[in-house]
Amino acid sequence: MTPPPPQPPSPGPNPAADSAAEPRSGPGPLVVLFGATAGALGSDLGSDETDLILLVWQVVEPRSRQVGTLHKSLVRAEAALSPQCREASGLSADSLARAEPLDKVLQQFSQLVSGDVALLGGGPYMLCTDGQQLLRQVLHPEASRKNLPLPDIFFSFYDLRREFHVQHPGTCPARDLTVASMAQDLGLETDATEDDFGVWEVKTMVAVILHLLEGPGGQLFSKPEVVKQKYETGPCPDPVPCTHSSKAEVVDSETVVRARGLPWQSSDQDVARFFKGLNIARGGVALCLNAQGRRNGEALIRFVDSEQRDLALRRHKHHMGVRYIEVYKATGEEFVKIAGGTSLEVARFLSREDQVILRLRGLPFSAGPADVLGFLGPECPVTGGADGLLFVRHPDGRPTGDAFALFACEELAQAALRRHKGMLGKRYIELFRSTAAEVQQVLNRYASTPLLPTLNAPLLPIPFPLAAGTGRDCVRLRGLPYTATIEDILSFLGEAAADIRPHGVHMVLNQQGRPSGDAFIQMTSAERALAAAQRCHKKMMKERYVEVVPCSTEEMSRVLMGGTLGRSGMSPPPCKLPCLSPPAYATFQATPALIPTETAALYPSSALLPAPRVPGAPTPVAYYPGPATQFYMNYTAYYPSPPVSPTTLGYLTTPSAALASAPTSVLSQPGALVRMQGIPYTAGMKDLLSVFQAYQLAPDDYTSLIPVGDPSRTVLQAPKEWVCL
Repeated sequence: MTPPPPQPPSPGPNPAADSAAEPRSGPGPLVVLFGATAGALGSDLGSDETDLILLVWQVVEPRSRQVGTLHKSLVRAEAALSPQCREASGLSADSLARAEPLDKVLQQFSQLVSGDVALLGGGPYMLCTDGQQLLRQVLHPEASRKNLPLPDIFFSFYDLRREFHVQHPGTCPARDLTVASMAQDLGLETDATEDDFGVWEVKTMVAVILHLLEGPGGQLFSKPEVVKQKYETGPCPDPVPCTHSSKAEVVDSETVVRARGLPWQSSDQDVARFFKGLNIARGGVALCLNAQGRRNGEALIRFVDSEQRDLALRRHKHHMGVRYIEVYKATGEEFVKIAGGTSLEVARFLSREDQVILRLRGLPFSAGPADVLGFLGPECPVTGGADGLLFVRHPDGRPTGDAFALFACEELAQAALRRHKGMLGKRYIELFRSTAAEVQQVLNRYASTPLLPTLNAPLLPIPFPLAAGTGRDCVRLRGLPYTATIEDILSFLGEAAADIRPHGVHMVLNQQGRPSGDAFIQMTSAERALAAAQRCHKKMMKERYVEVVPCSTEEMSRVLMGGTLGRSGMSPPPCKLPCLSPPAYATFQATPALIPTETAALYPSSALLPAPRVPGAPTPVAYYPGPATQFYMNYTAYYPSPPVSPTTLGYLTTPSAALASAPTSVLSQPGALVRMQGIPYTAGMKDLLSVFQAYQLAPDDYTSLIPVGDPSRTVLQAPKEWVCL
């Protein structure tokens, strides 16, 4: 179909005469491009992850005001057409099945455009589209999914809406403009009888361009939009050459999103590929780590501007392989907390451009740069030798067994990865791909965390037990708003809230004590739990849908103790013990201690007694534990705080053997005991006490090591567990 070129709305000078007299400055040829997918149209184009089915284009020569032939090509698509697309396009599944695949259509596009441009005078040409969705949300993501290389012409383009808004700033925002509204604002007459899908849009866009070129066009079509071809790694925000941390840098919250559900082996390049077509800031992919320092399937992504962020939010539930990825808004503060730099040492390590970062885990504590370089071998040299290694250390300087290494290219990194689980001394070493954000996050964790972190919760037993069982009489709520309260959950469950057991709502908290978006509900029976899940699954709470699935009490307890429960099954908590309070241990009745009023408010009044009032003394402001209340020494303090709510926090009991020989003055001090597990059989007292060199121990006459082990062990066998008093 070759329609006559649209005439400009007002007569102008003879273009041929002008071109013969003197060359006119201005943009080169423009390829006006329109496309459609098998799904949503308009502003939602590309948001449903459907394939491209149509391309319509026409070349415009701005200097001579000439237009080329209008072309229309169908693209083969296996997906069914949506009712909206079928009605608007008039296409059928049979016509699309006979069309050429995308790679063939792109080849034809390049050939036809080159021919039309040559007929109109030649020169470099540029694409011009209505909005940014066609290229950023449709063409680039689909080409990435199908591993199709795109020509360079598709990495820069003019957005007609922005060009129109430059000349007519008094109209609505550029993102709200349409082809029809631009033509109406300019008073252009369009062919209302044109019913060929896509043709009317291209003809009208050409008419709008010609009208804009008649006005003052000094700033028109001079600054194209750019699609980054490659994600740039590096520190983000950029480190500054001074002594303060780059965490002080401000990141705009309108440019950050959170992606959830990533495969655990995903790298920053995989995340950047998921957002292909959108411009991510340099080093803007920050993979989040869990309490054990492993990736938790989440990432924070920083884009170059708010418009890119808004387009990224439309990729909610798009797929990475077979997994769908959830995309939510995030804040700049969250991004800086994860990706912010820690020191000049990290800044210098990450200052090298275009380096591939690998993480080495499980190094012997005595390993130095020479040992690591020898382990990697001469076939995969580290950039800068020892300067390309960064060892992670505790605040007191002790090594953690982690290190990062820089490699100049992908080939060298691949060679190093083949050393995965190779032996260094008597230990095997794990190697993983890493990112600048992960380097900073790991250094942040060790720089800000004490060697033996303690829990802030009071050392009191759980006022109600969590009964073990495999019956699925609980439900798990996943995807709760972070601001959700217990009252919100009860309102969300509706009638099912009447079937909740007493103290049966358990909010799961993260490492920082903030809501994680998960909660567990104990129901009166498995039937009630199943009915609640069927009634409330994917029901909305504060503009978010919540997944409600049945689970067992055992699974709930595992998660509340620090394990994870995902779609792929259940993983154990960091503690190797099957439960936090082994029944083989005896309880310990500590000397009554005063409990502050704010702490006492967390527990039932039946468990506490008011402090006795002395005549003439002021009203007591503290409480003693009741006669049935027992204190428990917390032996899991050296593990990361489990993601549980304060009402479900458990503590290990004190072994009776340890208490029998412990000084009475020590036992009267809550929290004076620390349990050490996994001690080598050959370790002596000096080895054990060296672990606590950064902490204040009790006086020498109170410091002792008490073995905790199997009573049947002979005296010639040293115990594997000790209690340090």
